[in-house]
Amino acid sequence: MHTLRPALLTDHYELTMVSAALRDGTAHRQCVFEVFSRRLPSGRRYGVVAGTARLIDLIREFRFDPAEIDFLRRTGVVDEQAAAWLADYRFTGDIDGYAEGELFFPGSPILTVSGTFAECVVLETVVLSVLNYDCAVAAAAARMVTAARGRTLIEMGSRRAHEEAAVAAARSAYLVGFQFTSNLAAGQRYGIPTAGTAAHAFTLLHDDERAAFASQVATLGSQTTLLVDTYDISQGIRNAIEVAGSQLRAVRIDSGDLAVIAQQSRELLDSLGATETKIIVSGDLDEYAIAALAAEPVDMYGAGTSVVTGSGAPTAGLVYKLVEVDGRPVVKRSEQKATIGGRKVAVRRHKPTGTATEEIIVPQGVPDRQPHDRLLQRSYVTGGQTVTLPTLDESREHLRQCLISIPWEGLKLSAGDPAIPVTVVPAQ
Repeated sequence: MHTLRPALLTDHYELTMVSAALRDGTAHRQCVFEVFSRRLPSGRRYGVVAGTARLIDLIREFRFDPAEIDFLRRTGVVDEQAAAWLADYRFTGDIDGYAEGELFFPGSPILTVSGTFAECVVLETVVLSVLNYDCAVAAAAARMVTAARGRTLIEMGSRRAHEEAAVAAARSAYLVGFQFTSNLAAGQRYGIPTAGTAAHAFTLLHDDERAAFASQVATLGSQTTLLVDTYDISQGIRNAIEVAGSQLRAVRIDSGDLAVIAQQSRELLDSLGATETKIIVSGDLDEYAIAALAAEPVDMYGAGTSVVTGSGAPTAGLVYKLVEVDGRPVVKRSEQKATIGGRKVAVRRHKPTGTATEEIIVPQGVPDRQPHDRLLQRSYVTGGQTVTLPTLDESREHLRQCLISIPWEGLKLSAGDPAIPVTVVPAQ
């Protein structure tokens, strides 16, 4: 089994910079790097911070073993001086950032990595690969949660993603409010409740649909979910109730005009006395399809492809930029890619009622705090030592409170301005 270790997520060019900086003596300058997005994906009004705890775990394990160093030396990626430095690598700096489940906007400094240039720059790819994917999934999944209006959501996207990305996606989806995942690895690793149903293959395996249903019910009892659209949906529902009885937990429908079929299915189930049997729909659902079914008698949604691909925005567009060297702000002036120098502090400003009104970002200073301001950064690593991290359920509750706090316009699925404005206060 081949598992990619965190250290080899490092990009070639990062180690080129380390080799050169070690040779010229700049590798040990104290630096600050920040992670932020220049803009939100098209149509989005907020981003969601996700993956930070996963990232901190990877940084804790970030080591170069002898075989990896031998590969890097043998292929000319690093020289002998850099190879010796990598052999002793441990991150000894500080990492601060927004809480998992926090909302972010263009320019929000969601992660700050401080330490020597060399020890920080080798983390760029692992930082961005984790946060760009997890935040993209979280933002898309959060929009689906909003569209579902309190109905249950099951994450079912494992077959549309890399095997490790599938686990990360399940975690991000649960973070933002999905209740279940079909991914058992995510269930074991993160304690996420799992759920799933049989596929069409199980029905096709048997001589007829009733035989397939009878087998499933005999094994799992009536508190299972039967997939009823392999052949004819109406007959499938009749067969399901005939086999399992009116106490059948749920039927799943995976194809067709779901709005029409959900109405017809509810009427048929009720006529058969199965008034408590739930209807689960799936099949390429995204936030727009879920919203379109809001008025229909649907009890649960199964979403897959659109979750693991960020529903059209597969990356959060985050960048990792050097903003400070030895206490001196540094800036990039490239057209359309300029940065703001200096380490930044951010607060979320609120009305007395709790509604968020603005995000204030101050480079090289501490903002004037007003009574209902909330400081957004927290410590994750201090002097190379990880501090106690919130649990996944605590982060899930944090996001729920954040979504309650933004103006209702910010929850719209239509394109528009960020949910709240961001103000960057000039450095003193």
